[in-house]
Amino acid sequence: MRNPFNHKSRVLRCNLACPNHHTSPPLYPLPLVSLFLSLIKKSSRTSESASPPSDPSSSWFMSSKERPTLGGTRIKTRKRNIAAPLDPAAFADAVVQIYLDNAGDLELIAKCIESSDLNFSRYGDTFFEVVFTGGRTQPGTTKPDEGERHPYSVLESEATREVILPSVIYIQKILRRRPFLIKNLENVMRRFLQSLELFEENERKKLAIFTALAFSQKLSGLPPETVFQPMLKDNLVGKGLVLSFITDFFKEYLIDNSLDDLISILKRGKVEDNLLEFFPSTKRSDESFSEHFTKEGLVALVEYNEKKIFEVKLKEMKSALTTQITEETDMSEVIETVKQRVKDAKLPDVEVVRILWDVIMDAVQWSGKNQQQNANAALRQVKTWAELLNTFCTNGKLELELIYKVQMQCYEDAKLMKLFPEIVRSLYDQDVLAEDTILHWFRRGTNPKGRQTFVKALEPFVNWLEEAEEEE
Repeated sequence: MRNPFNHKSRVLRCNLACPNHHTSPPLYPLPLVSLFLSLIKKSSRTSESASPPSDPSSSWFMSSKERPTLGGTRIKTRKRNIAAPLDPAAFADAVVQIYLDNAGDLELIAKCIESSDLNFSRYGDTFFEVVFTGGRTQPGTTKPDEGERHPYSVLESEATREVILPSVIYIQKILRRRPFLIKNLENVMRRFLQSLELFEENERKKLAIFTALAFSQKLSGLPPETVFQPMLKDNLVGKGLVLSFITDFFKEYLIDNSLDDLISILKRGKVEDNLLEFFPSTKRSDESFSEHFTKEGLVALVEYNEKKIFEVKLKEMKSALTTQITEETDMSEVIETVKQRVKDAKLPDVEVVRILWDVIMDAVQWSGKNQQQNANAALRQVKTWAELLNTFCTNGKLELELIYKVQMQCYEDAKLMKLFPEIVRSLYDQDVLAEDTILHWFRRGTNPKGRQTFVKALEPFVNWLEEAEEEE
């Protein structure tokens, strides 16, 4: 190996041999150079003895093909998830066997299912098929599939609440232990309700009873929209199957629950305003609704529906008249509109008088703070539409109802509080209110809201009427 200090060594030897030769001073002190050379030689001998003979082709540096490795680690091959094939038949047979082993005792069956290691998360729909039909059903139908079956299902039981209620409680226990099955119950119920035509009449009644009891027991996993919406298929409605199912449901549910509870469920199911959609198109009328449910003994539901229809028609009439009065439509046209609405909706005369007063006052353009402007606007409105009021206030009872209506509005609206006597005087001047009606209200009025204040305010006008009566 070439010594890197050869050049320096030659310079050193030259300096020693020719002391008188004028050259540059030595590069290193001699003792230091000697020590350094001896260390290099010793290191070279140690390296040669410790390392084996190397390949002539190797170099002092790492080859470009070599790669660093991390010592002490193992590189494992990644395993892929192996999906086990579906086997709903084996699962269904296992559940059926639990039913058979316990002879249909739902308490014991629930305990066995709780302690079993069956894969309910994978076969939840199949489980509820076994609960309802006694075994697995063919895809898309309610027909039984191959495999074991048991005779303790919901559809095999008697169509009575006493027999079906234990099944509801049993399912409730299962869902408390395995809440992930809620979605499966919803799926199966939706599928059954969309296929009502595939069930026998007695089986449909059992489903209706089960559904009603499920709502009564507040069974998890059965939201109202799951029950009502899937049934609204044209073929099911047209055959009358939906009406029959919903009638059995209403009758069963109202045994333990109030009408308000039923209406709440209908609202959540988004069908409260569309109950006629359960009827075939040929029977879709308010008369058919009342006739059908009265015959079935659901008089409370009929009364509720009639009240709702009445409120809707009142609202429609009020909206139409408000528009006409605001636009100052011709009086004769407004009167004709009222008559037609009253005829179509069969509204009582008392409600007509109340509505007319409301729409007349609703059309007033009230001022924010100017009381005098408000008074003038109200009295001007009364004078303008007095003929409309006079047309429908045809007797003393209706006139008295109009005074009560004015009394209530003046009591509830601060800006009209002081206008009560002036409004009554204006209605008298326009021949809407008779003298006897005003005196009757003054002496024997029954509405206590603000009565003392209004009686005192109206007293001067009443005194004038009494004096005029005496003079006559």
